[in-house]
Amino acid sequence: MPKAIVLVFTNCADPAREAEFNEWYNNTHVPDILQAEGFVAATRYQVLGEPGPGQGKFLAVYEVEADDLPSALGGVQKRLAEVTAQGRIVDTVRLVSFVPCLQISPRQAA
Repeated sequence: MPKAIVLVFTNCADPAREAEFNEWYNNTHVPDILQAEGFVAATRYQVLGEPGPGQGKFLAVYEVEADDLPSALGGVQKRLAEVTAQGRIVDTVRLVSFVPCLQISPRQAA
């Protein structure tokens, strides 16, 4: 089964609401997205220091396992539209980039 990751960089539009943003992202948004077929896990990160112009402060790394990766990516877009229609997206989220990446080698470890 092909494996991929999706890198999603975001910013919080209101620094005073960053704790609320992270609470929503971790406890509402990630579980919502993991309901999309093929999306099996997620981990979030914060950039060390201040991000440069046009860069995101927060990174979500979604792990994807699917025989049909384009279909899985389409499915997550559909899921995102559903949760948006349900009002489950906070007004502080700002998408910087959405980057799907296909795994081309096995995982290596020390």
